Amino acid sequence: MALAVVAMTWVTLLQFDMEFNQTVLFFVFFATITGYNFVKYFGVAKFHHRSLAAWLKTIQIFSLLAFLGMSYFALKLDINSIIYLSVFGLITFLYAIPLLPMRYFRDNQKNLRQVSGLKVYLIALVWVFTTVFLPLIDRGFRINLDVVITGAQRFIFVIVLMLPFEIRDLIYDSIKLGTIPQRIGVKNTKLIGVLLLAVFFFLEYFKEGIREVDVITNVVIIGTTLFFVLFAHKNQSKYYSAFWVESLPILWLVVLLMLG
Repeated sequence: MALAVVAMTWVTLLQFDMEFNQTVLFFVFFATITGYNFVKYFGVAKFHHRSLAAWLKTIQIFSLLAFLGMSYFALKLDINSIIYLSVFGLITFLYAIPLLPMRYFRDNQKNLRQVSGLKVYLIALVWVFTTVFLPLIDRGFRINLDVVITGAQRFIFVIVLMLPFEIRDLIYDSIKLGTIPQRIGVKNTKLIGVLLLAVFFFLEYFKEGIREVDVITNVVIIGTTLFFVLFAHKNQSKYYSAFWVESLPILWLVVLLMLG
């Protein structure tokens, strides 16, 4: 996951002809590990903090090291980036910690992660602001139309990436989560994926500066992503989503580096 987010951030630097930014990339890497482990394991750790299993203690130590790495590189970021990141740090916090009134939810959960139908869009939003806006803000890049369109494309791409995961989790997720496949079915979910990828492709032509390398790269990544969406099903293999789909951002970066 962390490598995928770093790859998407690097893609942004390449798309806008920005120089390699080691500080931002390392920050994104460690921040992704910290945030992911916090969201995934907070609910487990808070109830078993006195008798943590060995594997969970190892994860906590690893997360602490990642947090220290994140903090170190955060101090090297531009002050505007730090202010900007504080907002999304709060979103991550609310994603795991139950603070909101229970009347806004369909079940007894009180964190953003359990709000019906919100999960996929929240994840996509965080990816957009981390992988598109953060590296540009840190270098004082002006937020113009091309940046906004790139953000929209990234939002669409992440939502489509999440579809195979949501199809896989149909047999595990509570119906109250209101995921896309739960609401409209697997067949219609795949159709939505196809339509979203088409929108992703055509948005490229609304940019002020269209580069041939970006168009070619988009065709490759859209075609590959479409394949994984269309062949996704509830009983997919262990590595289908967790490895192959999750590695698509890395493929995007590799193709862009090769063509660039």
